[in-house]
Amino acid sequence: MQRSATAFFSRVGLLLLACLNLLELPGMSQEPKPILPELPALGRQLSDEQAAALANLALAGLDREFPNKPSNVLGSAASVVTPKEMFPAFYGCFDWHSSVHGHWLLVRVLRQFPQLAQASEIRSRLAAHFTAENLAKEASFFADDVNKSYERMYGWAWLLRLVVELNAWDDPDAKQWRANLRPLEEVLVKRIKAYLPLLSYPIRTGEHPDTGFALGQILDYARATENRELEELVVRRAKEYFLDDREYPTGYEPSGQDFFSSGWNEADLMRRILGPAEFSEWLDRFMPGLARGDAGPLLQPVEVTDVTDGKLVHLAGLNLSRAWCQNGIASALANDDPRRAVLKKVAAEHTAAGLKTVFSGHYEGEHWLGTFALYTLTEVAVGGR
Repeated sequence: MQRSATAFFSRVGLLLLACLNLLELPGMSQEPKPILPELPALGRQLSDEQAAALANLALAGLDREFPNKPSNVLGSAASVVTPKEMFPAFYGCFDWHSSVHGHWLLVRVLRQFPQLAQASEIRSRLAAHFTAENLAKEASFFADDVNKSYERMYGWAWLLRLVVELNAWDDPDAKQWRANLRPLEEVLVKRIKAYLPLLSYPIRTGEHPDTGFALGQILDYARATENRELEELVVRRAKEYFLDDREYPTGYEPSGQDFFSSGWNEADLMRRILGPAEFSEWLDRFMPGLARGDAGPLLQPVEVTDVTDGKLVHLAGLNLSRAWCQNGIASALANDDPRRAVLKKVAAEHTAAGLKTVFSGHYEGEHWLGTFALYTLTEVAVGGR
């Protein structure tokens, strides 16, 4: 009987200790929670420490080959190779386009914050990826017709955004990297020129294939590199796709795994295409209630319910991409236009919401959200330098 009682109370004691360990009682030691970097509000300058934190996200994925989602067509048994064999420059960060814009992030950070403690490491890592040999192999991949729709046009757009960043940087390394990128750049420009005349209708989606996003990036590239033929093609097709649009169905957005707003992407493209007066009139037809703050869910930041789900975390990117579009559209409107005030307000709100999940500790979002944060905060959409 004594042994039974002893065993009973022993079990009760262990149970109580287990319960206490689950409680957050004052004075009890807890597992320290990681201190996540805080990023500034839209319109405020990133500090060196904040820029370094974003750079670290990209550096963490730059040479991380797995997990990986190549998504390429297997033309033959010879196509079955590792991501690094297929893409010796852009194999990390889970997929090709994320690797490309991760490299863009590092180039932009290095250009804007040259005194970062990681500057030497960033240069070294970029130089190892941006070799002429690596990029020639990637150009060969995209030149093969079996791959002609690979990363069309989202990845293509980010590659050209990377070229724009390097093109604007007066730096010996940047000039060499930009030269090494030229064969891949030329293949993709050729692909774009062949594809756009055949694209009868724009692709309107909250994910990668969205036409409005891609055309905005391609247009910026064409103007930065003075490629008049490409610029004229993009402007012509954008007008054919979008000029007559009116009363955009704002209530149909967002979908559950969007990281883009097709409506905002379209408007952000058209403010690049049209003069101020013509764009103002177009926007009034496109979103007639915007001046009074009536554009349905398009003005409301969204909530991310699971940062560990690679699709659901897309909504964090939606907040950030909406913000950069709203900020860009506002920049094309007169200072006294009531829509400008509405857009600046909601852009700030979307930015704050999006930045909450950039540093989640989970690769599903961290391999790409740093790019969206940097693009928004350094105001690329309005010509931020």
